[in-house]
Amino acid sequence: MTADRRQFAKTALGSLVAYGFLETCHRNNLFAETVRPTIDAWFKDLSAMTKDLRGRKLTDLEFQKKMEELYAKVNLEALCGFVKLDEIEKTKKLPDSGALSAGFDFKKIPDLGEVTFGKQIFGCKKDRSIVPHGHLNMCTGFIILKGEWHGRHYDRLETGKDHYIVKPTIDRKFKPGELSTISDHKDNVHWFKAVSETAYIFNVHVTGYDPEIKGNSGRLYVDPDGEKLAGGLVKAPKMTSEACHKKYG
Repeated sequence: MTADRRQFAKTALGSLVAYGFLETCHRNNLFAETVRPTIDAWFKDLSAMTKDLRGRKLTDLEFQKKMEELYAKVNLEALCGFVKLDEIEKTKKLPDSGALSAGFDFKKIPDLGEVTFGKQIFGCKKDRSIVPHGHLNMCTGFIILKGEWHGRHYDRLETGKDHYIVKPTIDRKFKPGELSTISDHKDNVHWFKAVSETAYIFNVHVTGYDPEIKGNSGRLYVDPDGEKLAGGLVKAPKMTSEACHKKYG
């Protein structure tokens, strides 16, 4: 009788596990069928916008506004599913300093055409940061996927030999679904620090959109904890990547 009961329990447990697996697959498939056209259309709109920016049909400030409007419409659950955030969480270790950078692809989106923007998922442990930095000739949009961040933005107003003059523009908590954008002419220095145990953020960036802006689009590391000037301005020293990550990563 004991053996029979054990066999019954084993069989029943196996059936429950199998049923749970099938139910999960069924639910995910239904979810994918329901939201996939929506997220595909969202990425197509994003791709069209970036082409308009590169084609000079939009200024960077107009692009920022349109990107913010588009980001505000996204189905966050669908976006997390599309970029496979759950797999990133399971398979990618968050670094002890700075941020994880993970990629994803668009192979399953039909008729997307040429993709003219870069994309990443950033992830941080609590109190770790996407360190303060700016760019040249780049438009970027962020949307919070999971967790909470403390986000700060600045306008870079002047460039000196060893410093930047910056003006703080944004300083607040960001929760899932909230967003921010940057361009060379608005909020062009950013810094995100994770305030939850883990936090993930979606990023799209368009580099080299303005042939009149000279310089590399790579990161310009900056120390916002600089000399306070009149009018709320800050004389923010330039930093190396190593120094910036040591202080803020």
